[in-house]
Amino acid sequence: MTASRIPHTAVRTVASHFCPANPFSHSPLSRPNAVTWIPRNKPNPRRGDRAASIHIQTSQQIQSPSQSSSTSNPGPSGDRPRTKTALILATSIASGLAGYFLHDKLGFLQGVDGNALGVGREPTYGSLQDFSRAVEELRKTFNEGVVSTDADELEAHGMTDQAHHDAILHSVIVYPESTEDVVKIVKVATKYRMPLIPYSGATSLEGQVNGHATGGICVDLSRMDRILEIHEADSDLVCQPGTRWVDINETLREKGIPLFFPIDPAPGATIGGMLSTGCSGTNAVRYGTAKSEWFLNATVVLPSGEVIKTRRRSRKSSAGFDTTKLFIGAEGTLGIVTEVTIRLAPVLPTTVAVAQFPDVKTATEAVIEVMNQGVGIQCVELVDSVFISAVNNYRSSAPPSSSHRIWPVRDSLFFKFQGPTPASLKETAAITQKIVKKHGATMFELARNDKEADELWSDRKNAHWAGMALVPGARGWPTDVCVPVSALPQLVYSTKEDLSKLGLVSTIVGHVGDGNFHALILFKTDEELKLVKDAVHRMVERAIALDGTCTGEHGVGIGKKEYLVEELGLGTVELMKTIKHAIDPLGLFNPGKLYPDTSQIAHDKKSATNSK
Repeated sequence: MTASRIPHTAVRTVASHFCPANPFSHSPLSRPNAVTWIPRNKPNPRRGDRAASIHIQTSQQIQSPSQSSSTSNPGPSGDRPRTKTALILATSIASGLAGYFLHDKLGFLQGVDGNALGVGREPTYGSLQDFSRAVEELRKTFNEGVVSTDADELEAHGMTDQAHHDAILHSVIVYPESTEDVVKIVKVATKYRMPLIPYSGATSLEGQVNGHATGGICVDLSRMDRILEIHEADSDLVCQPGTRWVDINETLREKGIPLFFPIDPAPGATIGGMLSTGCSGTNAVRYGTAKSEWFLNATVVLPSGEVIKTRRRSRKSSAGFDTTKLFIGAEGTLGIVTEVTIRLAPVLPTTVAVAQFPDVKTATEAVIEVMNQGVGIQCVELVDSVFISAVNNYRSSAPPSSSHRIWPVRDSLFFKFQGPTPASLKETAAITQKIVKKHGATMFELARNDKEADELWSDRKNAHWAGMALVPGARGWPTDVCVPVSALPQLVYSTKEDLSKLGLVSTIVGHVGDGNFHALILFKTDEELKLVKDAVHRMVERAIALDGTCTGEHGVGIGKKEYLVEELGLGTVELMKTIKHAIDPLGLFNPGKLYPDTSQIAHDKKSATNSK
């Protein structure tokens, strides 16, 4: 499924997108040599047919204040006497010493019951009545069409066939159109202790945009999809978080600007989600990941409602912490990104070649030697024989842009060469061909022209749909891990052997130049789903044992957080949680994602102590 996008008309000016609280904001008139772009409307894809059952669940979940039988209750439900006693006692002791300071400086920590969350406590969320009041206040705050509790929209935002974690619907969806709108949403959420879940492209695969068990506000940033400035001379661009990277590159191409944004995850991915997940794609071997210097700065709404800009627009800075990177990979748990400045790269000529090998090991060894030659490799993709068979079988359904050739069924490499001139491309191809033949390549085919190059690369880009077609009626569990490049063959072999013993069909696609590989494991029944889940767990354990990571690109979300302590160490994870508590003391921003549960950390700490 793809993300639901609500049609809208882009008629507002750039000036309305800047929050006065932001010390770096300024009017468009003071932005020299800036190009403002307003995109065409985008369609709203359909998502699912379970609206009836969802509607029942939703209508029971949120009541309006007039329907509630407990409207006299002003705050979150829970242990009232204990909470009230603690509040009175704390106030009696501290009021004379710190009352003014707490009210003036830390007022944002207080919810509807006046309690603040201590660092050592679990978050306390509002009651259903509190959430009903929050929804009503949101409706009063925004114009019609901005706040929705429609059953179909709740389903579209809370469920996806691309991830296999328990789906939980949001209580309400709000579609902000500016930084100021996001600030208003955050203030309402804080007042009523209601979780906030940022949402945009919804291409994430580890449950990053799932709802929270208590309910919550889904902040859908898809209407904030404008390119605000293009600085061709500086090779950078300023945009809102809902802008798709594909749309950015298409706009640059239409304007005749020979630049592009090289981070290339799923086509529907948006800049805000890409930053928040720390994503990458096929171009990572040449251009790196989101954690490189491609995101120069970000405007962020913090849980306090304060708006910050992480740095200026200069290409580099050694002024203090790199606070931009604090939010890269934080998955919306520290703040909501509302504006981003991204670096652009020059568009260079490319061509494509395909080489086939007896096995994954020889293919990987060839890649290592090719990369060490320093030739112009933009992408190098490893695909297994099952993938090649899937591509061959997919011919009748493949798009016209595909090559429509039948490949020998062997483990293969797809190369994309890059260079400033045709001569440089030929030199890179010649060096690569010599090396792959040295390592036993059975075939090396170089595209004869741009059209053929596009067709060859299309075969690689059809990986998902070709893989899904292998078992008609099946669902797929996509997952990824990453290891040092030299360890990739061992991980691929052990994973394929494991899946074969279980009788599960899977394609393997790897960004072999950086040791990252993806498995798309197919299943039909609940019994097979359990086998898949266990197999993914073993694959992750093997990757970490090889000094790798539980996720190279997809992020942590719900699905991978249990592995963080094993991968990063208890001290590092506790440091992450300390930062989280410092910035989001109420625990409202995308709760339940990224950070391992406190009970798990306590268990790990006890185990570590007992082992000494």
